[in-house]
Amino acid sequence: MKNRFKPKFNIKKGDNVAVIAGNDKDRTQARKVLAVYPDAERVLVEGVNVRTKHMKPDANNPQGGIVQQEAPIHISNVMLWDEKEKAPARIKRERTENGYDRVSKKSGEVIK
Repeated sequence: MKNRFKPKFNIKKGDNVAVIAGNDKDRTQARKVLAVYPDAERVLVEGVNVRTKHMKPDANNPQGGIVQQEAPIHISNVMLWDEKEKAPARIKRERTENGYDRVSKKSGEVIK
């Protein structure tokens, strides 16, 4: 994807988000973003989209077995969490002297 047409996402690693669509939908609970994959437009959220993976024995894991791990979900299925309102909120970007700040449209607070 060329940089000229690359979308800008408001979600970053370490943010708190609410899952608004899918099997793990819960708009009342904040969850932490573990990773963002901008090329695939996906995010890895803690405790969401947990998959079962069968592992063969190897040097690191001599026993092998079944492992539960999170899989990424589409970035459109999450919203940033507003700590002041304790609810998901839409975001606007306001220009400052240092760049841009993400500001909640619900409470007007800057999201760090």
